[in-house]
Amino acid sequence: MKTIHFKSVPVGFSDAGKGNAIVFLHGFLENRNMWAPFAGALSARYRVICIDLLGHGDTPPVGYVHAMEDNADLVHQVLSALKIRKATFVGHSMGGYVALAFAELFPDMVRGIALVNSTARPDSEERKANRDRAIKAVKENHETFVRMSIANLFSEANRERLSREIEDVKREALRTPLQGIVASLEGMKIRNDREVLLHFGPYPILLVLGQKDPVLDFDETAAQAEGTKVILVSFPDGHMSPIENRDELLIVLRDFVRKI
Repeated sequence: MKTIHFKSVPVGFSDAGKGNAIVFLHGFLENRNMWAPFAGALSARYRVICIDLLGHGDTPPVGYVHAMEDNADLVHQVLSALKIRKATFVGHSMGGYVALAFAELFPDMVRGIALVNSTARPDSEERKANRDRAIKAVKENHETFVRMSIANLFSEANRERLSREIEDVKREALRTPLQGIVASLEGMKIRNDREVLLHFGPYPILLVLGQKDPVLDFDETAAQAEGTKVILVSFPDGHMSPIENRDELLIVLRDFVRKI
């Protein structure tokens, strides 16, 4: 595997399979390992690239604010190095914000976008205030913040059923350095409104939501698809569809990519 650098830091990524490219982008406190089951299933027919975003996994932080545009530039750097001209992007939560930023900056490189438990809208004032509280909390106690944050992403009904999987997610999340957590919170807080892309983006868009998502209000987020060609799919669980609804999500993604 070749080493790719962005702003002087190495980028963690995986690259498997051949065919049309699918780029998987993880969410906040996650890393590329979360997509391993999807990469394994899809790499038989597609070229699957999973990337660690700034301050996550094996990609170190590069400053004190990781804007979504910075992450989009990192993704562009990886794809350019791998000589990939066009790809379908699958972004979970923060990864969806990065996918939209990439689409805004490099529209000709986008074959399609799947937003999983994500939104095209910016943070509300209330959400920005919550980010500030989170920044304070993580600085006071890094481990407690991470453990609580992860558990709260799952629907209440799944927290016992998926207790082993939740512990795995926590263990991976605890690899995320303090600077990476704070810089990502700061970056999400200032992200732009990109809802216009849902209306005018010249590529297919899939929006996957959880009906009991404790982070994103289902009705409010689903409303973004109204009056657009966006394909809306909902699952009956929380914010972690790649884990809570893994098999169903794989079927949906496989169908979406096949039709592009």
